[in-house]
Amino acid sequence: MPEIELSAGTVEYQDTGDGPAVVLLHGLMMDASLWDGPVADLSADYRCVAPTLPLGAHRHAMHAGADLSLPGIARLVAEFLDRLDLQDVTLVGNDTGGALVQLLMCDGASRVGRVVLKTLVLTGKLPPAIFGLFMQQMRIRMVRRLPIAFGWLTRRGDAATARWIKPVLTQPEIRRDAVRALRAAAADARVLVKASERLPGFSRPALVVWASGDRVMPPEHGRRLAGLLPQGRLVEVDDSYTLIPLDQPARLAQLIREFSPSTGRQENDASQRARRPLRVIVMPDGGPVRRRIRLSAESGRWARGLRVRAVGRLRSPRRGRPAPHGKGPTWNTRSR
Repeated sequence: MPEIELSAGTVEYQDTGDGPAVVLLHGLMMDASLWDGPVADLSADYRCVAPTLPLGAHRHAMHAGADLSLPGIARLVAEFLDRLDLQDVTLVGNDTGGALVQLLMCDGASRVGRVVLKTLVLTGKLPPAIFGLFMQQMRIRMVRRLPIAFGWLTRRGDAATARWIKPVLTQPEIRRDAVRALRAAAADARVLVKASERLPGFSRPALVVWASGDRVMPPEHGRRLAGLLPQGRLVEVDDSYTLIPLDQPARLAQLIREFSPSTGRQENDASQRARRPLRVIVMPDGGPVRRRIRLSAESGRWARGLRVRAVGRLRSPRRGRPAPHGKGPTWNTRSR
């Protein structure tokens, strides 16, 4: 996994795919693997960058004097974007990562073009030694499934949560960092209240993704958050708790894909083009209506030309009825 030396210390990150940049931020006691499911989908079209932030599941301890408050970690994310020279970023945050996104939105974040967020902040006041004893109990699956642990955060993420707690269990320096981050969050409980007062000034697109069955943060909180943003839009996801990237990775990837800019990337290698689906635009009867569909790899073998007739029966957007084979919409194909 790549690493980068930042002012607070060494940060590991995943950097997968090519295209417009999507940067994904996790929450407390988690690491970049939270995003493995969505990244597996999105990396075919986007450059997906997921840092492991010093929030308790990181493997490299931060410097002794590092600022691990939420504003301090938000500044660390801004430094990370600068060092990688990422432009027009789609910034995605879940759980505490959503809080970091909000703080970056308030600070201008010139490299951020749009945001996708879900916010939750957990706090704690235990000293490192007692915190370590508490975390030792998290080895037991039944304890991890308790509401005070991960039980109300994810329906399906047991394997991930077991992996996340290992650094805290084995490295005293990581326990120190985790407690510092938790204490800092608890010390300034109004940090997000202050940030929310500045959200109406964020004029770029914002997508608020909320789990309709969230047992920690009720859906009305998501509606209020979306209402604060001039270009805010709310989408609720079914069959999920707070950690949507674990519970509904395909649905989240779909929402990010629809919300983010298209790649416009050209694929020059014919073998690569044959293996991957093509993105096409359907232009019914030459009119202005456009909608995206995806062709299978098998269809891609014949869908090479600039204009090919639809195969099978398509629904005409104009008339609302199936178009006969060989008639109706024409497909303009663009290879990735």
